[in-house]
Amino acid sequence: MSGEERENPLPQHLAPKWEGDPRTPLPLVGDERELLTAYLEWYRETVALKCEGVPPERLREQSVAPSALSLQGLLRHLAGVERWWFRIQFGEQDLPLLFYSDEDPDQDFEWEGGDPAADLATWREECARSRELVAATPDLDATGTHLASGQPVSLRRVLIGMIAEYAQHCGHADLLRERIDGATGR
Repeated sequence: MSGEERENPLPQHLAPKWEGDPRTPLPLVGDERELLTAYLEWYRETVALKCEGVPPERLREQSVAPSALSLQGLLRHLAGVERWWFRIQFGEQDLPLLFYSDEDPDQDFEWEGGDPAADLATWREECARSRELVAATPDLDATGTHLASGQPVSLRRVLIGMIAEYAQHCGHADLLRERIDGATGR
């Protein structure tokens, strides 16, 4: 049914798109892998877009009091989450955790200083390693080890969990960016 054939009109006032949005539109159809990876990539690109054009000193700004969240903190957190889920748990690689220790578990959000450009580069590198691991794994049912339980965890489950993680933090990034310079858009 097209828009002209509808008895009830379609909404005319949709949320505005981000000005100059370079993201590839999300597919409306596709196989499971195509849809899962496209959604995860779209959310990754959204995080990058929300950081683009923000001066480095403003990336670390905690602009939504009383929260300690900042765009730089989100980048640090998401770099650590990418490594934890894809490389350490699914890929079973013996790597150090990023921006976390038992002595200082909030190094991602609650740190003093840090180089925003280096943190952005670290996040981009972890995303690249995650993409490589997914591309090299033909079966979404392939498993790694969920370290908290010792149980198998499938690539499908990791992708779904990461989509949820990014969706949550893209909402945070929307608020943080709007508070920094007023920029809005989906």
